[in-house]
Amino acid sequence: MTTKNIFVVGLDENNLRTLQRVPGAENYRYHTLLTVPEIQEGEIPIADLIDKAVRQLDAFDGNIDAIVGYWDFPSTSIVPILGKRYGVPHPNLEGVIKAEHKYWSRLEQAKVIDNLPKFALVDLDGDEKPPADLSFPMWLKPVKSFSSELAFQAKNEDDFADAVAEIRDGIGRVGKPFQYVLDHAPELQLPPEVADAGALACLAEESLTGEQAATEGYVYNGEVVVNGALDSINYPDSSSFLRHQYPSQLPEPVVRQMIEVSKKVIKQLGLDNSTFSIEFFARPDTGEVNVLEINARHSQSHAEMFEFVDGVPNHHCMVQLGLGNRPDMPHGKGEYRIGAKWYHRRFTDGIVRRLPTDEEIERIQRDIPGVVVDLVPQEGQRLSDMDAQDSYSYELAFVYVGADSEAELKEKYQRTIDSLHFEFEDVQEA
Repeated sequence: MTTKNIFVVGLDENNLRTLQRVPGAENYRYHTLLTVPEIQEGEIPIADLIDKAVRQLDAFDGNIDAIVGYWDFPSTSIVPILGKRYGVPHPNLEGVIKAEHKYWSRLEQAKVIDNLPKFALVDLDGDEKPPADLSFPMWLKPVKSFSSELAFQAKNEDDFADAVAEIRDGIGRVGKPFQYVLDHAPELQLPPEVADAGALACLAEESLTGEQAATEGYVYNGEVVVNGALDSINYPDSSSFLRHQYPSQLPEPVVRQMIEVSKKVIKQLGLDNSTFSIEFFARPDTGEVNVLEINARHSQSHAEMFEFVDGVPNHHCMVQLGLGNRPDMPHGKGEYRIGAKWYHRRFTDGIVRRLPTDEEIERIQRDIPGVVVDLVPQEGQRLSDMDAQDSYSYELAFVYVGADSEAELKEKYQRTIDSLHFEFEDVQEA
């Protein structure tokens, strides 16, 4: 078989490790197209990033067989823009933008489902009063952000005013490059209300309650396929993720409803030739499910979980779509019955004075089968200087665990973090 050249926007070492285990990987050559710091850290000069990627692709001496990505914006917009330019299969940009513009996405969802919270735009330049028809508690977030960046829960008017001020100060980092895409993509047909809102807008939504869960799948030539459902579990009394686990442990009727809702909204958005993930709040007591957010990409956070349980990382779907093929994901062919990605966090700021060594991590992974540890910060880094963190905590390590029960998952994770030796210098938080 001829070797396929696959360009990955923001290819990083951890995901390359996983990509090298997808079926057929011996016939793929992966190439980094833009670096993770370029697409995730600091300002995002998207026009310059596209130009840089074009120069790299134009200079490549060989066939360009696929251009793919697994990160949030700007990767999700860069991939279809470049895919169209180089004539390789790609997600449709309008479907991607409809999914990712939180306000436009809600407007489209409301046309086909009732499974969503009350929502309204917030005037960031106004009098900092909440929308009249929304009740506290509510969440405020930019219409485009990532990794829960600038997402704040407001329980009263003071919280609301504080959140508006924080969002107003930081919204430009992602909002301005997102507006560039809205302004420079002739295929986009923006409804007047979306065009008026633009990308530097804020959305308020009444808080949802229940168990957090998600579905993940892909669209191939208009056919929506859901690969599976998983659970997202927070730290106690916190909105920060503790772990994702696959498959979902929710009752089967609830999982079925999440899958049905997923197919409806993805079809309504018109997303095509793309992976996707959808976050939900589910109420097992009533059977109610509500859509929290739709992502026009699969989650690289879930790759190891699918591999633990199904035998193939979910990156397989992205690669196959990028090559123009219908993905074929196995089910239940993995080594374990349940898989998880755990988020080891610190909830106060600090400077990292010591990280676990490579030798210490290798020993943990050797002693505890089915465990993989990836560190997040750098030694000497102040935690509050890290990009793509949520508003309330700082990630220290991702711990991937395969097991045969939830109890075993928890036991393996606890043994792992008990063995991870970090040291911090406390600092005064701003």
